Amino acid sequence: MNKELAVKITATLLRLVASLLLFQAGALKIFGWFGGMPAGYTLTPLLTTAGIIEIVGGVALFFGLFSRPVAFILSGEMAFAYFIGHFKFDAFWPIQNRGELAVILCFVFLFFAAYGAGEWSLDGMMKGRGRRS
Repeated sequence: MNKELAVKITATLLRLVASLLLFQAGALKIFGWFGGMPAGYTLTPLLTTAGIIEIVGGVALFFGLFSRPVAFILSGEMAFAYFIGHFKFDAFWPIQNRGELAVILCFVFLFFAAYGAGEWSLDGMMKGRGRRS
């Protein structure tokens, strides 16, 4: 396998897996899927907004539609989620405050904001059609 094909495959898999993880987080909040919200948590307007962003953004990024702006918004949402929901001065490190997923997804989505969804996406298909015209 050549290096270019390996990059296409791994970037596509990273996009698919990260977007599915994000979709699950939103579906947990909004639809109560995957066990629903943990005991003691209520669905506040802030969590509802986050859930909607996660569902819509997760689906859009999964299919690679409007990937750069969507990924940029998702990266910001994950940074916001980390600092609002996880970061505490007495538990600074993500491993201590259970914010590992928010941190890694923040940077994965930042990567896709810069890289795009790649050829194997709706964005890639639309871009390819534009060149043929």
